[in-house]
Formats: sequence, structure tokens, C-alpha cells
Amino acid sequence: MLKPLLSLLALGLLLTVPALAQTTSPATPSPARPAPEAGVGTGRVGTIIPVAEYYEGGQEAMYAFIAQELKYPLLAKRNRIQGRCIVSFTLNPDGTMSGVKLVKQVGGGTGDEALRVVRLLKFKKPAYPVLTSLPVDFKLGVTGSNAAE
Repeated sequence: MLKPLLSLLALGLLLTVPALAQTTSPATPSPARPAPEAGVGTGRVGTIIPVAEYYEGGQEAMYAFIAQELKYPLLAKRNRIQGRCIVSFTLNPDGTMSGVKLVKQVGGGTGDEALRVVRLLKFKKPAYPVLTSLPVDFKLGVTGSNAAE
């Protein structure tokens, strides 16, 4: 009596297991990404900052200015704090910035320094208000970065 019941249970189990298996769809190739512009970015391969088109000289000149003006905060340097701060702002049609705020900081005074340097930037006048964010990198001991030694 027990043997036929077990065989019936095993048969039922074998028939339902394939129905529970996960199915996968064939992998579809991801769409091709456009190649980054030559010479754009400072260590940011393929990253193009849209607001940089309103800066005299483009993105390269903008990050050169940031690297020149940026002073690594002493507290961040002592504690070996590195990373990326992100500053958000609205670029107004008259070329001024409003609503400048810190979206992300890594600590040690880096956020305040990123805000200070971004407020120094002078942009051309866009045709309409542009809400944007600008990353500012802090790296210790890297030659040519925005770290003040």
C-alpha cells in the first residue's frame, strides 16, 4: 500500500519540477554607446557635463579652473578623505547661478570647499534656465588632480 503511494508521489513530483524551473530569455546586446568626445573630461572617461558648454573654453577649461582654485581642506587631508562632492545649481538666463546647494559630500570640509569653488565659476548666458549638478573630485597625492599639496 505504501509503495504505490510513494511511486505516485514521485511521479507527480517529477512532472511538476520542470514547470518550476526558471526560464531565461536570450541575451540581447546592449545598444551601442556614443563615443566620448576627444579631449573632454579630466580623468572622467566618457563623462560629459552638460553645463560645461556654457563655460568659456568648455569642460576642459572649467575643470582646469576648478583644479587651480581648489584648496584641499586640512581636516580632509589629515584624515585622508577622498571622493566626489556633487554641487547642484540653476544656471539662469542672465548667466548667474541660483539655488547652489550641496547634494553629496565626503566630509572633512570638502563640501564647503566644493561650494566655494563652484560659486567662483562664470558662465555664458543660456537661452533658458538650466538645472544641473557638477561633480568635484578630491584626490590625495595625484599629480595633476585638484589636490593642493
